[in-house]
Amino acid sequence: MADSPVQSPGPVPSHRPAPPRAADSRQHSELRSAGRLLLGAFLVLAGVSHLGWSREAFYAQVPPWLPLDVDFVVVASGLVEIGLGLGLLLLRRGRVALGWIVAAFFVLVFPGNISQFATGTDSFGLNTDQSRGIRLLFQPLLVLWALWSTGAWRAWRESRKSGRRPR
Repeated sequence: MADSPVQSPGPVPSHRPAPPRAADSRQHSELRSAGRLLLGAFLVLAGVSHLGWSREAFYAQVPPWLPLDVDFVVVASGLVEIGLGLGLLLLRRGRVALGWIVAAFFVLVFPGNISQFATGTDSFGLNTDQSRGIRLLFQPLLVLWALWSTGAWRAWRESRKSGRRPR
């Protein structure tokens, strides 16, 4: 038996990951589109509520140190939200840039949420420090949602790999 032929173990496995299947990529793209549309609808609804039925409730999120008229801030931020939401719903081009703009908007309004927590102001059913604190944790998720659903995060990662600026 010493003369028996040595069998090869077969093909050597590659250490490269398999390319994504087209169906997986399409499903992921559809999920991202649904997330973008949902975020757009959320922003339009929130913006309209700034101008109407929730206007006074939004006053609680305008920091007292901000040297602007409270009503102006609420109305202006509502108009911005409507515009950003419509952009997410309607634009076919420029989604990556819009994703970064929406994410920046969420970062810019975050001090208002911090102010509501710090001053202990009740609004939108947030009537305990715990509920106001929990709300603070959701703002970074909105930033990530904007970046993911518009493809901005993916474009940034790809640009880092290739060494070029994202489109």
